[in-house]
Amino acid sequence: MQLDISFLHMVIMLLTIAIVIFGGIYTARAVKSADGYSLGGRSAGFHLVAGSIAGTVIGGGSTVGTAQMASTIGLSAWWFTLSSGITFIIMGFLYARPLRKTGLETVSQCLVLNYGTTTGSIASWVTTIGIFFSLIPSSLSGIGIICAVFDVSIWTAALILITLVVCYVYFGGMKSAGVGGILKMLILFTSLFLAGGAAFWAIHTDPVIRAALPDFPWFSLLGRGAGSAASNFLSVLVGVICTQTYIQALFSAKDPQTAAYGAFAAALVAIPVGLPCSMIGMYMHAVEPNVQPLLVLPTYLLHHQPALIGGMAMGGIIISVISSIGGQSLGMGTIISKDILAPLFDIKKDSTLLRLNRFTVVLIMIVGCVFSIIFKDTQILFWNYLSLGLRGGGIFLPLTLAVFKPGCVSSKWVIISMVTSTAVAILATIMQTSVKPMFLAVAVSLILLLPGMLAKKG
Repeated sequence: MQLDISFLHMVIMLLTIAIVIFGGIYTARAVKSADGYSLGGRSAGFHLVAGSIAGTVIGGGSTVGTAQMASTIGLSAWWFTLSSGITFIIMGFLYARPLRKTGLETVSQCLVLNYGTTTGSIASWVTTIGIFFSLIPSSLSGIGIICAVFDVSIWTAALILITLVVCYVYFGGMKSAGVGGILKMLILFTSLFLAGGAAFWAIHTDPVIRAALPDFPWFSLLGRGAGSAASNFLSVLVGVICTQTYIQALFSAKDPQTAAYGAFAAALVAIPVGLPCSMIGMYMHAVEPNVQPLLVLPTYLLHHQPALIGGMAMGGIIISVISSIGGQSLGMGTIISKDILAPLFDIKKDSTLLRLNRFTVVLIMIVGCVFSIIFKDTQILFWNYLSLGLRGGGIFLPLTLAVFKPGCVSSKWVIISMVTSTAVAILATIMQTSVKPMFLAVAVSLILLLPGMLAKKG
């Protein structure tokens, strides 16, 4: 499906994208080392930490995916960004300071420090696979929108998307992601809340639109039941806390207190951004119910909003997709280059590490886009929750114990727990069990860690 876009819409959209990308490229001039690329030299203020975190979490799933889901289930589609924001508050209070105090760079290094090298190797692969699945929602959104807006083939759209992501994050790494995240948030907040406010007003004042929407559970956050809401929240909580991308942003802070403030600031951004997208999805359910679900949000912005607001918002959404892919690729690239390839090939030279990190980031983007094209007809938020569950099931409890009670569990049992719980999560996903894979994996992890804690105490 092709979207009708006016010349003015196109100009404003492209100008918005250019401002954010060139802002990131300008910042990249200061990046000269591998540490500067992956952690910004550990000098980030709370605004850059927040920009990196929010810039990654608010991607295709949080914007396009939320509107897509809201057009079918109503307000409860808001739960993904709502859960993300609450999780960042918890990270700020409990995890940010102790993690930043370690002076490490990856989740795997934290586990190695507490449980030995084997756990680090397992964690590297598990978190890499989990983050890779989180690339799918943003890649699906980005490719679909580019196809619809520019009327190009799916492979051409993927090439355009990869090029934009490379421009966004390839040169500056964490610094570019932080600056781009801040600029993106300013654009999205201004445009999406104006657009979402118009949708909210129409829903509550136009009797025709209101009559086309169900009463309950359409306007309830618990529309699919309290159990479903709690399940979604816990999936996000466990998954986000174990994600390299967000922890890497905390590691980039100039001190532990700044890391905590950055997490709090990211929460203030993440929590509200899903609300206008939900309003827009609900409005479109009534006004244009036959629109392709993936294009609910772009259609509203281009066909139901003034050119200035619609063009800015479209540019912000494309940037949100780009920044999300860039942040996730950066997290994966850091793990692969620092924890897997560098030890394997005994790479220690800083300039070689920098080139290796950049190469893996680009390779991940390419593989992610190809994978997204293969699964182009799937629900966007499905991949979000699947990714969070898979990467959190085997790592959440060992990481939490390492942060708050180091040395309390036997390394052997941590290894058994990580391998078994991850296998359970994958098997449960394949079998499509009624209980979410993440909950089964965490339960198995807990059961296997208890004997290890008793053995250590003995």
